Amino acid sequence: MRKYDELLVSLRRVIRAIDLYSKKLNKESGLTSPQLIVMQEIANNEDVMVKDIATHINLSSATVTSILDRLEARGYVVRERTQVDKRKVAVRLTESGTNAFKNAPTLLQEHFINRFEALDEWEQTQLVSTMQRIAKMMDAEALDAAPLLQVGQIHPQSTVIDNSK
Repeated sequence: MRKYDELLVSLRRVIRAIDLYSKKLNKESGLTSPQLIVMQEIANNEDVMVKDIATHINLSSATVTSILDRLEARGYVVRERTQVDKRKVAVRLTESGTNAFKNAPTLLQEHFINRFEALDEWEQTQLVSTMQRIAKMMDAEALDAAPLLQVGQIHPQSTVIDNSK
């Protein structure tokens, strides 16, 4: 097998592992990884603003808003205008949202992070550099992505990669 084939097989295995865990997570909790990440950010930051959530988890405000719409429809979050500045909207978990978040299984990235942090510093740096180079080789540097392990579309609009550059 050629080296690039071996690399592509490994990438497919990673994608498949993420997909399988995401399906398990959704089946057990009814929530997606992006929803749990947003809920985690809200739980850790009382009355947080959408823009701040988006910044902390490296997603666009539009993507976070879409996720919040689904969570709000399920009664897991509420958005309220702040008393200080009526233009700003704060987000908080409802009691139902807090319970759903606390009862959800751990995210796959927690398992990954524990193993990653057990590596030597040089190995961590090497892995980060290699994955950044792979993302660049796939023209994926500008894609909307959070530091969470999730596959599938999490943004309401599809993203097209322009390989003509």
